[in-house]
Order: sequence, then structure tokens, then C-alpha cells
Amino acid sequence: MNKEWIAAALAACALFAGGASGQGAYPSKPVRYIVSFPPGGSADLVSRAMAPRMAERLGQQVVVENRPGAGGNIGVDAVAKSAPDGHTILMSLSSISIFPVSDRINGKVPAYELKDFAPIALVTADPTVLVVRADSPYKTLKDFVAAAKANPGKINYSSSGVYGTLHVAMEIFANAAGIKLFTCPTAGADRR
Repeated sequence: MNKEWIAAALAACALFAGGASGQGAYPSKPVRYIVSFPPGGSADLVSRAMAPRMAERLGQQVVVENRPGAGGNIGVDAVAKSAPDGHTILMSLSSISIFPVSDRINGKVPAYELKDFAPIALVTADPTVLVVRADSPYKTLKDFVAAAKANPGKINYSSSGVYGTLHVAMEIFANAAGIKLFTCPTAGADRR
């Protein structure tokens, strides 16, 4: 992560912190930095690199807390239910916008709405990439699609959870390719 990204994120945090000025000095206590994915993944590594610099700039401890599971929804839900005082921030993916919609589609009351959050900064841009083992029988995308068409629902892929960013991207791909795949949700797609 380069210094420009860190500076932009810290500047955004300073602007966000300024909004709480009517409530006294901010931050008045340690800041919880919820990462909605497991330790060791890209979201965690970026957050742990940013936290000390944020703490230095804010003059208060910034504590990274991993809350993985459900495609990031467990961490998002924890932040949605936290006090709206700026002392709890979230590192999430674009799946934050998917969960309220998927809840409504499935006849549930969403646990949160996007309006419950105030964006601070775009920290990373991660592409979604389809890969297979080098020794797999699929040498091209055409090979993969042909095998999936011949074996509907029998080719598995890993995702960070149902309706998470990776799951939705793969379902869009499968729909466009006219294939059926089987998702194997984990606590986080970055887990090794």
C-alpha cells in the first residue's frame, strides 16, 4: 500500500472525525476497527497496516477486530448495531450493498440499510479472478465452461459466503455462461 492511499484514508478519517466535534473531543476513547473477514486475508492485512498510522494521526489507540463470516455480513452487522459515535469503523467489501437486497428478496427484514453507514474512504480495489490449479484439466475458460455444462452443479468454487462479493460475481458469470456451479462458503475467501 503506498503512502498516497494511506494519506487519503487518514484525511477521510479526519473529516469523519470532525463531524462528531459537537460531542466533545474525538476520539475520546479507542477506536474499534472491525474487519469483516478473517485474519491473514487482504482486508485484514490492509487494515493492520493502516491502524497504527490512524492511531498516530488520531492520537488514540485503533484496535483491529476480525469479525468474519457470512460473506462479511457478521462484521457489517456488528458495526450497524454499534453506537453512532465514530468510535467503530468498518473494513468491508462491496457486498455491504448486496445483503439488504438479498434479505428483501428472501422475505427477511434487512439487518441494516446502506443509509446506516457513512463512507469514509476507498482503501483498495481488488479484482475478482477465476483461477484453477495449474494441473487441473481446464487450460482455458472454454474448457472450464464445457466441463461445467457437461456436469451441472458438480464443479465447486470457494466464496466468502452466500451473497458475498465473490458468490455474486460467480453467479453472474455462471448465468452469463449458461452453467450451474456449486458454491462452498468459507469464513473468508482469503483463508488458506
